[in-house]
Amino acid sequence: MSWWSGFFELRPLFHLLLPLSIHWIAEEMTVSVLVDVTTTALCPQQSSCSKAIYINGLQETIAGIFKMMVLPLLGQLSDDHGRKPFLLLTMSTTIFPFALLAWNQSEEFVYAYYVLRTISYIISKGSIFCISVAYVADVVNENKRAAVFGWITGLFSASHVVGNVLARFLPQNYIFVVSIALLIFCPVYMQFFLVETVKLAPRKNQELGFCSKVSYVVSRRYKSMRNAAEIVIFSPALRGMALVSFFYELGMSGITTVLLYYLKAVFGFNKNQFSELLMMVGIGSIFSQIVLLPILNPLVGEKVILCSALLASIAYAWLSGLAWAPWVPYLSASFGIIYVLVKPATYAIISRASSSTNQGKAQTFIAGAQSISDLLSPIVMSPLTSLFLSSDAPFECKGFSILCASVCMVSYLFSVFTTISLFISSYFEIFSNFFR
Repeated sequence: MSWWSGFFELRPLFHLLLPLSIHWIAEEMTVSVLVDVTTTALCPQQSSCSKAIYINGLQETIAGIFKMMVLPLLGQLSDDHGRKPFLLLTMSTTIFPFALLAWNQSEEFVYAYYVLRTISYIISKGSIFCISVAYVADVVNENKRAAVFGWITGLFSASHVVGNVLARFLPQNYIFVVSIALLIFCPVYMQFFLVETVKLAPRKNQELGFCSKVSYVVSRRYKSMRNAAEIVIFSPALRGMALVSFFYELGMSGITTVLLYYLKAVFGFNKNQFSELLMMVGIGSIFSQIVLLPILNPLVGEKVILCSALLASIAYAWLSGLAWAPWVPYLSASFGIIYVLVKPATYAIISRASSSTNQGKAQTFIAGAQSISDLLSPIVMSPLTSLFLSSDAPFECKGFSILCASVCMVSYLFSVFTTISLFISSYFEIFSNFFR
């Protein structure tokens, strides 16, 4: 019943989910080809490109610095001024970087792409999903949100599969052109069909002068940001989720930053192998998020699902870092079927712990804490990966940086000390309810 109830709850979200899915398809179809494009432009006729790894890390670091401020601010503004305008803003910024690569893929244009993509990351990365989750929370009953979040992240995975299929079979020259066309469609569709869910309060500062208005806005933003911090800090559930999310993202964002470049350097993977790996993860994710999560959630709860997914992510990292043959990355990718459940479980726990008026604040404040991880991890991962892929490595272990990231991910397993008790208490509750 929970599986179908989650599906039926999606009907009022159609005009949100359709453009979101197309946006995810358009972004994902560029992922596998970007490694080839940047490596060819920056390091011609080389399989390993330290310059691309460093620039990629720099992009993540700069975006992480600004996202700490921008993500919570966008969440607060969406609570106060509506979800729709900020969804339109965040989705539109992705168009311009890819337009450059569709025009020209020379070294100069690749550098310009990185500049625009960094600005786009600051505004859109993480905020699109968080504002969308807040939109869902405005529409869907609290008890059904976990199933709906499972469906949405399942659609996210399905979109990634479609994007990777397109990347696998489209000629490289057409990938960015098709991506831009899809990206332009999304905000246009939202503008005409998406319904606002936030009831806007009448403005009280219409008669104020310019300086007074500026002072009023700054003061209001400060109070709103302080309120968002207090909501998370004084809630044990939200505070715990912020900590777990920080350590999880610290490891996973580091791995994501360098993984494709590592596989290209070690095993000679190209866009076809990258697409196959990403498709494999995506297909399994569709099943786990759309079918498995709604069935398991009523039985064991979000916390048990979260702990299981965290353990799977560590296994994925270790296998990726120790990969000794080209088939091992495919094996490690199979753990994506489980670790993708981290996101929907996290959203459900945060949403359950937040009031209806604070959904955007809570989701984006914790996403802002995750952005600190996006800032820190490339600082270590980029030089470490370049060192161990080079001939100057102190010892032979090309995936050493990924192993280091997995050790960092183990840090959040302070929560695993409570995992056994979570399992026991969850199953005790199940059996108690069964025999009651």
